[in-house]
Amino acid sequence: MNIEFADVTVKKGDVTVLRDISIRLSERRIGVIGRNGSGKSTFARLFNGIEVPASGAVLLDGVPERKNLRRHVGFVFQNPDNQIVYPIVEEDLAFGLKNLKLPKAEIEERIGHAMRSLGLDHLRTRLTHQLSGGEKQMIALVGALVMHPRMIVFDEPTTLLDLWNKQKFMETINALPQHVVVVSHDLDLLRGFDRIVHIEAGRIVADGDPAKVLDNYIASSQC
Repeated sequence: MNIEFADVTVKKGDVTVLRDISIRLSERRIGVIGRNGSGKSTFARLFNGIEVPASGAVLLDGVPERKNLRRHVGFVFQNPDNQIVYPIVEEDLAFGLKNLKLPKAEIEERIGHAMRSLGLDHLRTRLTHQLSGGEKQMIALVGALVMHPRMIVFDEPTTLLDLWNKQKFMETINALPQHVVVVSHDLDLLRGFDRIVHIEAGRIVADGDPAKVLDNYIASSQC
């Protein structure tokens, strides 16, 4: 699949957060880096229409339609509590599917398959507020997977996790068949990716080979 940003500018009030972004992305594993306030999270939220450009367009396989993005691109937030809203896990996972007006049997099948594939079926009837941080982040991922997206975007998905859960979650991400975009400050997590995009002050300042982009970013941060 191909995501293209065509001269995209995003404004919040009088502040320009992203300016004249033009880029085409087709790799399966893409990392996004940049300092706090650089605009990288806003960039990530453009992928599935959470953010809307003030000008320019975001196209999926050449189609500039927000509904098209929402249908095919899932999103996992930094804090899973921003994504999990229902008190019981399976109720929360069913919410988006019910909005699609899918048959009950298909809803059950999608939830069951996604939970089993990640070894989480034992959490299906658990109360969401009793889940650990790692479990919540995995359930947030399942919430994206049940919608059958072609791409999943993760915004700082490991920030709130301890080392063990961070490694487990990244192993899960790396095993996903979908195209993946990960925004992260944890550079080591991105070294095995296919492409890295570096954003600063609302512009793309580097893009390409992970080793080169990451090493240059580290060097510039030490100056």
